Amino acid sequence: MPQTLTRVLREIRRASLTGKLFAAMLVVNVLVIGAMALGARLSFERGFLGYLEQQEIKRLESSVGPLAMAYRDHGSWDFLLQNRSLWHEIMRPYAPASYPVTSHAPLPRLPVSSLIGTNTRFTLLDAKGAYVFGNPAFADTSPRRPIVVDGKTVGWLLMVPFERATEAGDLRFQKTQRESSWIITIAATLLAILTTLWMARALASPLRRIASATHTLAGGDLSARVPTVSSGDIGQLEHDFNHLAQTLESTERMRSALVADISHELRTPLAVMSGEIEAIEVGVRPVSVEAVRSLGGEVKRLSRLVDDLYDLSLADVGALRYHHEQLDVCETLRSALRRSARRLGDAGLTLRVDLPDTPLWVRGDERRLQQVFTNILENALRYVDAGEIVCVTAREDARTVYIDFDDSGAGVPEAMLPSLFERFYRVEASRSRATGGAGLGLPICRGIVEAHDGEIAAARAPLGGLRIAIALPRSTETFRNRRDHE
Repeated sequence: MPQTLTRVLREIRRASLTGKLFAAMLVVNVLVIGAMALGARLSFERGFLGYLEQQEIKRLESSVGPLAMAYRDHGSWDFLLQNRSLWHEIMRPYAPASYPVTSHAPLPRLPVSSLIGTNTRFTLLDAKGAYVFGNPAFADTSPRRPIVVDGKTVGWLLMVPFERATEAGDLRFQKTQRESSWIITIAATLLAILTTLWMARALASPLRRIASATHTLAGGDLSARVPTVSSGDIGQLEHDFNHLAQTLESTERMRSALVADISHELRTPLAVMSGEIEAIEVGVRPVSVEAVRSLGGEVKRLSRLVDDLYDLSLADVGALRYHHEQLDVCETLRSALRRSARRLGDAGLTLRVDLPDTPLWVRGDERRLQQVFTNILENALRYVDAGEIVCVTAREDARTVYIDFDDSGAGVPEAMLPSLFERFYRVEASRSRATGGAGLGLPICRGIVEAHDGEIAAARAPLGGLRIAIALPRSTETFRNRRDHE
């Protein structure tokens, strides 16, 4: 038996999801049906039969009076032996006694009928306990009541218990009840099997669709989706799967575009260098300081692109190293502005700076924050025309330090603002290739700012151009220390 059970469990584990759900729900239903059948049987045997016993006890007590009256009229129990049919007349319910009486009114009508052979279960004993008449199959434990005439016990009336009364009618009734119970149990089991099979298929159907779509997705078809026709947890799973598939598809498109963009960005300086070197080799262009300077510029551009890609990849995997410390972001910003001020002036741009005299304390990496500020200023150099204004401001509130870089240039269309922080994104591709970078500066800035638990966003500047807004958490530790010293 244990080996059989183990084999069955092994087969269930190997079965499909529909089979497992069907087996689980069927077992539960069969157990419930079995428990209900057992409870009904116990209720019948203990409840219904007990109820009949209580009714028969009442019948027993009601039959003592007619026997006492008959004994008083005849003076002994011999009249029953001489006229056996008189016993049934006396014990018959809902009928008066038919034996002759002279001084008594008709016997009272009894409240209980005899549909289960009650008359055949009475036993009459004399005062000494000797058998007189009735069912001889009595026991000492059988319910009994004394028959008292004029204060003297003249006999005992016993009743054979219902469980021991195995009359043909009783057996047929019990058999009928058992057959009905079996029919109901079998019908309920068949209904449970059909219902369980339908429910198992209904529950497993969306899961099978998700499993099939998962296999399709794993095979490389990222357009696989499942219809969201369910509700509850299954519906949420369908929605999450579609969201996952959409994210994978979007990531794959970004990866393909990234590879194409990187290839293009690397090809441009390499093509220029290859053309310069070939021209020098064939003698079209002499080896001069100008030629070397041109090659050096392309090498620097290529080196800068590789460095940006390396920094961006480190930021994506969270491996970009940071040395966080308490620092005055105003001083860090002034340092970046000092390095870019001359180049901004040479480009014909007017620099306006509005920084507070008091320190703006944050916790961060000074070198990485300077990289952010420098990249933003480099973008202004590339994309803002001469004669325009570049304005840098900083302020703070109770929790945040705000740094804004505004310009009065042509700006960026509203629809393109969220895309500025995507890799290799250019508002004007042709101009960017000529004078701009690879489109990696702002994505690197976003990674660094987010690593400082800050936010960076693009918006339209009050001057009419582009605003790059940075928000960094204020250093509460330095603020508390300063307050304690005060």
